[in-house]
Amino acid sequence: MKISDLRTMKTEELYAELEQMRRHLFDLRSQAVTEKLENPQQLKSAQKDIARILTVLIERGERTIEQKQAHLESTSRKVRR
Repeated sequence: MKISDLRTMKTEELYAELEQMRRHLFDLRSQAVTEKLENPQQLKSAQKDIARILTVLIERGERTIEQKQAHLESTSRKVRR
């Protein structure tokens, strides 16, 4: 994922992408523990993508990223039920 692509996305889309990438990183870590991860470089790539998203959010002046992420996750869980 390129930083230029991230900069063109809306803030809400970035939060959704951040949540998706964090879930993907969690899945990769669990695969690494069970030794089913084929390419260990995927872990570093996912971490860098998360860092890029956070960088763009901070550039936009978002200061309470973790709180907003938790709020969005809780509201998305309520909608799914």
